[in-house]
Amino acid sequence: MARCAIFASGGGSNFQSLIDKKKEGKLTVDLSVLIVNNSGAGAVKRAEDNDIPVLHCAPSHFETEAAYTRQLDEHLKKFDVEYIALAGYMKKLPSEIVARFRNRIMNIHPGLLPAFGGKGMYGSRVHKAVLEFGAKISGITIHFVDEEYDHGPVIFQDTVPVKDDDTPDTLAARVLKLEHASYWKVVDAVCNKRVKVEGRRVFGTI
Repeated sequence: MARCAIFASGGGSNFQSLIDKKKEGKLTVDLSVLIVNNSGAGAVKRAEDNDIPVLHCAPSHFETEAAYTRQLDEHLKKFDVEYIALAGYMKKLPSEIVARFRNRIMNIHPGLLPAFGGKGMYGSRVHKAVLEFGAKISGITIHFVDEEYDHGPVIFQDTVPVKDDDTPDTLAARVLKLEHASYWKVVDAVCNKRVKVEGRRVFGTI
């Protein structure tokens, strides 16, 4: 069974959805370790409650980017990590890690890329931007991670309508349901090699 590390910074609801699907036998992936950059992240308790090892590794712990990268790489090697799933992770991964795990790092974005993405576009900021722009649909984008923010090849997208009376919070709630319903399927498909990448195009069965 493929070994996947989860990276999170916050409450970890997407992490919990992966745990739940694993318990149901639908996600056939080993959730090997949770790595957080914030020791107070809610995802930590979710991991502890399910006997998943937790590592706190943040760039601020190290004098240089190179030292941080080396330590992060050692952690990943220690747990024989083959894939990485970002679940609300707020730090950009070092380019060396991205290169070593090319097309094996997944991220979920609460908007339809390439619109409403890029540095600083996360969480409620995305939903606020969607509403201010007047978009009629929003949704999720699950993509492979490359060296740029929200730029890697798109694996999966799905949409929700934007309602006339939506606020950032109501739109976020609708999008979050899509995230929980979809991310585990993509993680399972990628980790079980049911997708392939040709240039920027991703093919396969989710």
